[in-house]
Parts: sequence; structure tokens; C-alpha cells
Amino acid sequence: MIRKITRRHVLAASAAATAGALVTPVRGAPPEAQKVTAELIDAARKEGKLSWYTSVDLALGEKVAAAFEAKYPGIKVKVERSGAERNYQRIGQEYQNKIYNCDVVNSSDAAHLVVWKRAGMLASYLPEEVAQHFPAAHRDPDGMFASWRITLSPLGYNTKLVKAEEAPKSYAELVDPRWAGKIVKAHPGYSGTIMTATQQLSRDLGWAWFEKLAKLKVMQVQSATEPPKKLALGERALMADGGEYVIEELRTRGEPVEIVYPTEGTPLITGPSAVMARAPNPSAARLFQAWSMTREAQQLNIDVGALRSAHSQAKDRSDMKRFADIKTLREEPGVVADQADALKAQYLKIFKV
Repeated sequence: MIRKITRRHVLAASAAATAGALVTPVRGAPPEAQKVTAELIDAARKEGKLSWYTSVDLALGEKVAAAFEAKYPGIKVKVERSGAERNYQRIGQEYQNKIYNCDVVNSSDAAHLVVWKRAGMLASYLPEEVAQHFPAAHRDPDGMFASWRITLSPLGYNTKLVKAEEAPKSYAELVDPRWAGKIVKAHPGYSGTIMTATQQLSRDLGWAWFEKLAKLKVMQVQSATEPPKKLALGERALMADGGEYVIEELRTRGEPVEIVYPTEGTPLITGPSAVMARAPNPSAARLFQAWSMTREAQQLNIDVGALRSAHSQAKDRSDMKRFADIKTLREEPGVVADQADALKAQYLKIFKV
């Protein structure tokens, strides 16, 4: 059994693991933007591979990897996909044992990047397009990470099981006793998206709202990708959370699902990416990080994956609600980094799972 790694464990273990490592120091001056050069491409091709730890849906992750491999033949991307919290624990354990497999990491829990930065586990690398086209709120001031993706965690319903006029339009309506046994929900102990959403909702609605929800015989699943799929299968009529991009893709394919952006506001989740300080393939890692932040790659995330982007030149999909028109809740990665273990403990106390 894998022992759970808390943020406190990661900080302590990683500080020892990175002692003496060639970690780029954090300085007062802002980092210099880096262009993709012929020398970087040649060095990346000599390495020939990279390992990408991500929590994005596997189908999209594989498409992203394929697009990069087509752009830069000779460099293979190994997609290591799991829930963000599982990847977090895995990297913590690997570093405890001085195992360095991960080249580039992407998490749906931005707090993970905060913790890894504190522990000296990330390399400072600021791609040129991030410097030029990403708002300051979506890039680390020391160049350690940037928002590779943005998604939301809305409500949703099965259109065959719930009429549009009867579907809950708010979190307050979702906890009506009439929906007992009809709701599916993901778990913050597995999913970074749900961890972030849990922090925002507990802050804005209070834990009393979760207590009401827990009384409704909620189906608990792991990943944020699962509630939309359970919805489409008709296993539950409503979803309390889940990845917007997953339910949007199901809707686009004609599945009987619909999104609801709750009136109180929808949890907003950034998914930052970073190059690991001990990346075994540092040139390939930097090339992948730089490419993944380009307008081309960001538009792929939107058009193929139904994600949102911080890139100023990326365009919303015409069949999705405009990002700017959605009321969102405030993300606080630093708070999640400090309180995640307590949040999970409170959630466990309420839901008993």
C-alpha cells in the first residue's frame, strides 16, 4: 500500500532530496524569457524522449503528445496520466527515494506547484510566449510554472432524466432532498480539480452545504473526469462537480448531458505545468514546456479538449459559452497548499469516504 504523502512530507523529504542539486535559485529580478532555439531542438532530439506527468483526461493527453511528436519528430512523449493527488503522492515518494522520472509535470491542483516550488523541485524556465501573452496571474513571477490549462467545475444533468426547467440552477437548489440518490460527485483525495473546488466552495458556501449534500446518498467517484461520464450513462441524474471539458465533449458528441453554471459562481481551476529541476531529459522537457504554451498548442487544448486558456491570442470555441461571460469563484492556490490536508480530513469526516 502506498503511504499518503502530505504537503508537509513533500516539503521535508524534497528539501533533503534536492540538497546539492543544480536547482535554479529564485532571485529578486524577473527571469529572462527563453526562445526556442535550434540548439535546444538539437539537444532535445539527442535525448529523444520525455516523461509527462499529467492529470488531464488521457484521451486529450495522448492527442497533445501526438501533436508535439509530429511537430518535433524523433522525440517521444510518455504520458503518465493519473489523478492530480495521486501524481502528487507519486512524485513525493519518488523524490524521497531519489528517483527522478518526471520531466514535465502538469497538475489540476495549482497548490501542488506552490509546494514543489517551495521545496526547490522546479526549474526556472520562462517560455517566450508565456512572457508575451499570459497575464501575470497565470505565470509564476520566478518563471517556475504557468497555467497550461484552465477549466471549470460546473453542475450538470442528464437531459433524459431531468427536465431543463427542473434542473438545479444553484448549489442551494442542488441540496434539495428531492435529489437524494440522484447525484454523482468526485473526490478531493484523488482529484486536484475537486480539491481546488472544495476549498472554494467551503470558503464561499461553508461546510454546512457539504453536510447537506452528504445526506443525499451521493455516488462518490475518484477523478473529476468521472461524474460527466456517469451522467451520460444515466447512472445518476445530476453531477455536483466534474471537469467542464469532459461534459462539454460528451455534449458535443450528442450524449444526453447539459452544463449548469451555478448562480453563486463556478469553481475555477488552473492547471499549471512546470519543468522539474531534476528532469532526466532537461532539453526535451524545456522544448515540450515551451511548445505546450504556444498559441498553437493552447488552441489545440480549446478546440480538441474543450479547455480554457490564459493565452491572450487563443479563441473560445464557438459552441461553448464565452469564458468571460461565466461568473467564477476565486482560486487561492497558496491557501490550498497550506490547508489541503485539513480540507481532505474535513471532507472525510463529512462523507465518510
